[in-house]
Amino acid sequence: MPTSSASTTDSAKPSAAGGVQSLERAFDLLERMADAGGEVGLSELSAASGLPLPTIHRLMRTLVACGYVRQQANRRYALGPRLIRLGESASRLLGTWARPYLARLVEETGETANMALLDGDEIVYVAQVPSKHSMRMFTEVGRRVLPHSTGVGKALLAGVPDDEVRALLARTGMPAATEKTITTPEGFLAALAEVRRMGYAVDDNEQEVGVRCLAVSVPDSPTAAAISISGPAGRVTEAATDKIVPVLQQIADELSAALVSQNQA
Repeated sequence: MPTSSASTTDSAKPSAAGGVQSLERAFDLLERMADAGGEVGLSELSAASGLPLPTIHRLMRTLVACGYVRQQANRRYALGPRLIRLGESASRLLGTWARPYLARLVEETGETANMALLDGDEIVYVAQVPSKHSMRMFTEVGRRVLPHSTGVGKALLAGVPDDEVRALLARTGMPAATEKTITTPEGFLAALAEVRRMGYAVDDNEQEVGVRCLAVSVPDSPTAAAISISGPAGRVTEAATDKIVPVLQQIADELSAALVSQNQA
């Protein structure tokens, strides 16, 4: 009769990196579910991961029991509610790491600096350092906005395929925040093409009258992130843009390197 020491289960097998193989597989499945839009079937996961169905079923059953995955009435699996708490904590931590870089951005540009993430179909602001000017912009940390009227939204969606952007806009709609808000998918896709060409995004009175925002994505961030500056249109002029954008891009690269280093630690 085999003893527990003689029969190594899948959950106890070491991975090539020296970790626990089943944990690595479980997190891989969660990431594949997120990439697929949050809901998948077992056969889809098997085809994508290369794992046998019995292994996937065992892992998913454990994730369901822990609340990180839930099974739908149609027998497909969806990401579970306990991930929300982890995501919120991770977002706050990401914002904390970013604050010194945003503070430098304020020092070098004079304008309020922000960090935002793409969370589902919305933009959520996770960090801000205000300008020292008496007239300055405030965006409450935790605030959620639709991406089509924001500089950070454009910066983040510029890296997303056009068909996925169209699908997102169809889900959210494109309400006008001001007279200058882009309200058609064609207009927004043209704006994203311009972001890709220039290397930065502009919100020119599109979210709030009298406010201009310049934004860039943070390359290689563990989750889609962007940083921006915002200020009165009278200060964030075309001439100021030419000076601010290189600073934004440099600090985004430095923040990216720091996040990659943290991720590998």
